[in-house]
Order: sequence, then structure tokens, then C-alpha cells
Amino acid sequence: MDIIITNNSDYPIYAQIKDQIKTMILNGELKEGDALPSMRLLSKELRISIITTKRAYEELEREGYIESYTGKGSFVKGINREMVKETVVYEIETLFDEILEKADMAGLSYDELEQLMHTLYEERCKDEKNL
Repeated sequence: MDIIITNNSDYPIYAQIKDQIKTMILNGELKEGDALPSMRLLSKELRISIITTKRAYEELEREGYIESYTGKGSFVKGINREMVKETVVYEIETLFDEILEKADMAGLSYDELEQLMHTLYEERCKDEKNL
């Protein structure tokens, strides 16, 4: 499993792990029943604390993406894609509320926000093509 950690990010390492595993599950790279590396093995491979991997796995389990069994390990759980989509849409709406508040504080117009989003989207597409 390829997980890339950015140490110079303000984004917590456990969240980086959680999000990357979640993405692998949602895009079908990891399928229902697939075993995840043990917390100890993943922490060793990433050279991070086992507490960090434990927190990532606990959050994935709480959010319904994996299930863990003592002595057996952690496995990808079957997910309801429609429910996941609804959850992600809600998270996006929450982020948009924050964006709109900050844009209002900065005095940005709708057109300026739209242009900013377009630019960021184009950059992301360009970066993904270069991977």
C-alpha cells in the first residue's frame, strides 16, 4: 500500500493516512474484505508512531470504512456508496460555507471565487496528469 506522508504540512499525519486509505477504498483500489497492513507494520514502513497509525485506523473504523478484529487485523468494510457520497457532499457544503465566509471578509466577488476555483481545478488536473 503506497501512502505518502508530508511532514512539512499543517495537516496531521494520522489524517493524511486516513484520507489516503479512504480514497483507495472509494476508488476501488482496496475492495471489501481486503486486509490492511497491521498498525505496527504500517508505522514501521512510514517511520511514524504506532499511536498515529492507530488513530488513523480508529477514525476509519468510526467512519465505517474498515472493521478491526483483535488478533486478526483490520479489513475493508463493505460500504454503501450512496451514503458515502451524501456524507462527502455534506462535508463539501460545510467547506463551502467556510469559503464563503472568508471570501466575504476579503470582499471577493462571485466571479473572483469562480475564477479562483477554476484555476485551482486546472492546476490539480495538470498535476494529476504529470503523476
